[in-house]
Amino acid sequence: MEFHLPLIFALLSLAAVALANHAAQPAPQLYWNSVLPNTQMPRAISELLHPDSTNEEKSTNTMNAVGNGKPTDHKGKPEIIPLRLQKYGKHYGSSADNPLHYKNVTIYFFMKDMRPGATMNFQFPRNSNTATFLPRESAQSIPFSSNKLSEIFNHFSMKPTSVEAKTIKETIEECEAPGIKGEEQYCPTSLESMVDFSISKLRTRNVQAISTEVLEKGATMSMHKYTIMPGLKKLAGDKVVVCHKQNYPYAVFYCHAIKPTAAYVLSLKGDDGVKVKLVAVCHLDTSEWNPNHLSFQILKVKPGTIPICHFLPTDHIVWVPNHKSA
Repeated sequence: MEFHLPLIFALLSLAAVALANHAAQPAPQLYWNSVLPNTQMPRAISELLHPDSTNEEKSTNTMNAVGNGKPTDHKGKPEIIPLRLQKYGKHYGSSADNPLHYKNVTIYFFMKDMRPGATMNFQFPRNSNTATFLPRESAQSIPFSSNKLSEIFNHFSMKPTSVEAKTIKETIEECEAPGIKGEEQYCPTSLESMVDFSISKLRTRNVQAISTEVLEKGATMSMHKYTIMPGLKKLAGDKVVVCHKQNYPYAVFYCHAIKPTAAYVLSLKGDDGVKVKLVAVCHLDTSEWNPNHLSFQILKVKPGTIPICHFLPTDHIVWVPNHKSA
């Protein structure tokens, strides 16, 4: 099921931008520059600091579900990874997820599939979930807890029975849900808190932050067959932090660190000639995952038997130590 939120979230996002612009504390950009002076900011973050107001698709700002899509009805709608399919506990990836919904797209794959010449079906729709960052001081002044829902709804002048209120409630509940064994999770409500969480888990400020990027402007966003080009790059470390954009009036991410995990950057070329820098994450130990998780259904394997990989949509970020790649 796919849904689009109405104009109220666009207005809330604009209000968030105005609040950020008038905040007394240093801007999130300045915090990044001071804490991570040698780390290039990925497009997935910079777009939320400097939104392109001329982009027609962004100006409507109808915030889609996280991951920009749900199972397709095969009529051209986005067909990519909803956040629930990237979570592995008992509440996620249940047998209710139908593998047939994803038969035309590469959702999960094996490490051996990442080889030059191999082909996969992907879709990279433009990000429509464009709610921007608030400075940390402003974000912390707004409650973010299931115990404070009434206060949150009042803050945004939102009816508790509205679609927007339901989305806020679901987002907060996902952030508060317990992770699996060995998973460290947190939902930063500002760029500053995302930076702090990521470097604390990686135990270094010398990090890389990388997102999937479509390298041609104006590229078609429909489904295409992509060929993996030479130059596969394995990023350093066996512990990575992955942050997924959430559905909220201002920018909130679901970040989690799971060990052992490997991250890769691949170069893809579509059958339409479009080039993509793809970030993929491979989970090396799936023994604690829900046995009904969709990945096992698609790949026809059991938990803990083989590493499972998936790509990151363009509004997600992977954080890794900035050491020489393997």
